[in-house]
Amino acid sequence: MGPDLLKKIEDKTATVGVLMGGMSTERPISLKSGKAVAAGLRSRGHKVAEIDVGPDLPAKLREAGVDVAWIVLHGSFGEDGCVQGLLEIMRIPYTGSGVKASAIAMCKIATKDMLRDTSVQLPGDHTWRRGEPIPPGVSYPVVAKTPLGGSTIGIQICADAKELEAALVELVELDETVLLEDMILGDEITCALIDGEAMPITLIRPVDGFFDFDAKYTKGRTEYLTPAPIPDDVTANAQAQSREAYQRLGLRGIARADFIIDADGIPWFLEINTIPGMTSTSLSPMAAAALGISFDELVEQLLLGAGLEIEDLSGPRGGAQTGG
Repeated sequence: MGPDLLKKIEDKTATVGVLMGGMSTERPISLKSGKAVAAGLRSRGHKVAEIDVGPDLPAKLREAGVDVAWIVLHGSFGEDGCVQGLLEIMRIPYTGSGVKASAIAMCKIATKDMLRDTSVQLPGDHTWRRGEPIPPGVSYPVVAKTPLGGSTIGIQICADAKELEAALVELVELDETVLLEDMILGDEITCALIDGEAMPITLIRPVDGFFDFDAKYTKGRTEYLTPAPIPDDVTANAQAQSREAYQRLGLRGIARADFIIDADGIPWFLEINTIPGMTSTSLSPMAAAALGISFDELVEQLLLGAGLEIEDLSGPRGGAQTGG
């Protein structure tokens, strides 16, 4: 962002638009996260406009006089580069990753394609599309995922081909393409990053069963341990993979990478989230707290890192292109 806007933010005279809600299936979680972020910013003295995102977003941004956007949108039209593109056009700096990185990281298939020639450990997978037979070579149990799903929405574990066929009937209503991923048995961990720097690992232990939507967002259903009580070499491995994924995808601001640790102590990469949750049970604020960073300090730090992907419209990326 420009020095003038940065000074306004530091002087607490800028209007910060907290973009929340949105139009995806993760709207309820986004609203909870957005309210928490808005409260955190206000506690630091910032002027905040809470904006529930819909098709009238440009008008709401203008009406509120938003100088900078704090994006707390999950899923389609928010985490996938759509809102970021609109803000680029409106020249409103925003928190988090840019248009291209957001779009790639949102799609589990595109993310894996970008990371295949890196040291990031990826579970084996197949891609299924509507109307096709189940691909040969699928090993069971298999995890069936819609590529754009989040908050554990659009994920089913299938023990055999019959269960997979039934799952595909349901999942195809969410997306015509489904990622079929080898199931890794073990403990789930997550590594939050700020500006590419890995924070302490969190170990996730559901009280019972799968780390599903209810376990993720219901207090008492899951135990979170930060820093994770795992061997130092496993911690270092997961943090290194997280940094490499962050850098390869060109992310910015905060992100959170999820892994499963197998019986041999290998962390297997599942996905990376460019706009992780900011609720009372969210994992990224938990990791920051382990470093002595309060929630309010965290949201202000991320605000100060807001920017545009294309800062200078007169340069080669933004200017007109002529041919000879």
